[in-house]
Parts: sequence; C-alpha cells; structure tokens
Amino acid sequence: MNVTALVVNGIAIAGVIAAFYRDRIKAIRSLKAAAVSFVRILPMVLIIVLLIGLLLGFVPPDQISRFVGEQSGIGGVLLVGVAGALMHIPALLSFPLAASLLESGATVTAVAAFITTLTMIGTITLPLEIQELGKRLALLRNGISFAVAIAIALLMGLIL
Repeated sequence: MNVTALVVNGIAIAGVIAAFYRDRIKAIRSLKAAAVSFVRILPMVLIIVLLIGLLLGFVPPDQISRFVGEQSGIGGVLLVGVAGALMHIPALLSFPLAASLLESGATVTAVAAFITTLTMIGTITLPLEIQELGKRLALLRNGISFAVAIAIALLMGLIL
C-alpha cells in the first residue's frame, strides 16, 4: 500500500474513532448509511470494472494510444472530452478507467479532459436543466463548462 492510501485510510479511521467518541449513536447511524450507499453503488462499480476489463481485452494499447495518445493531438483530447460529457457514471468510478487509459498510452491531457468533462457536463441532466434554467442558460452553462474542462485538461498536460 502506498503512502497516500495509508494517510487517507488513517484519517478515515481517526474520523470514525472521533465520531464514536463524540456520539456513539450518530456514528453507528452514519456507518449504517455508508453501508447502504456502498451496497447501492456496488453494482455500478462491478459494471465499470467489467467494462474496463473488456476495454483492455478487446482494444489493444496501441489503438488507445493512437486515439488519445501523444500523436492524437487536440482531436484526441476533444474526443475523450465528448465521451466524458456523454457518460453518466459517478466520478469516483471513473478513476480506475482513467488509470487504465493512462497505462494504455493515453496522455495526461486526455485523461484530465475525460474526468473534468465527466464531472462538469450534464448531458443526462440537460432536460432538467432546460426545464429549470431555460434552454439558453442550460446550453450556455454546459458549453462554458466544456470549454473550461478542456482548458483545465490542457493546463494539466502542461504541468504534468
């Protein structure tokens, strides 16, 4: 286990101990709610793991690298940005997929575009946004979010 995982898990354990010390009943209630959330999200996690396995099994790393690697340029970043914008999965579940893409030859810029567009763009929730905010504002918000997400990805590519 790496240092980051140890630190994060240590903080989590310390938080649980502090919660039990402060109010045992609320802590137990919180752990039960966490268990329910875990059970609810488990099928999605298994589906994502299965999709990652299929992706890596059927799409060779050189193909992934060709579409979202160094030679793909801005087109690859935009392609993966659109894919992230269209997907509707919890951001936490996108990290294993992003790691697999990186290991298969995708650039940091492309992976950053995927994760930022996934979290910032709401194509699945767009009808609700249009209903609540109006068509013009909802489309403007998503368009600006896409541009900002790509800018963030390009910046991450320069930094990392």
